[in-house]
Amino acid sequence: MTNDLERRVNQHQCGYKADGYTFSRRPIELKWYLQCTNPMEAIKIEKQIKGWSHKKKKALINGNWEDLVEFSKNYSEYGHPDKRG
Repeated sequence: MTNDLERRVNQHQCGYKADGYTFSRRPIELKWYLQCTNPMEAIKIEKQIKGWSHKKKKALINGNWEDLVEFSKNYSEYGHPDKRG
């Protein structure tokens, strides 16, 4: 979350935080963002997305709403090994 997206992307690009997630993944490229007016809502959405699978994040980035919904379904609906009874 940031109030200055360009500055934040530049920070990540420059590797401002050596122990940060993006430091070893540079150069970085902004793939998706959402503009919010309520900081608490922005934090909530950011935490939610961080918990998503890679496939679900790619569906969001690509605007593939059908896959996004599909990847949101409970694993038990697909016979996930940990959910079989």
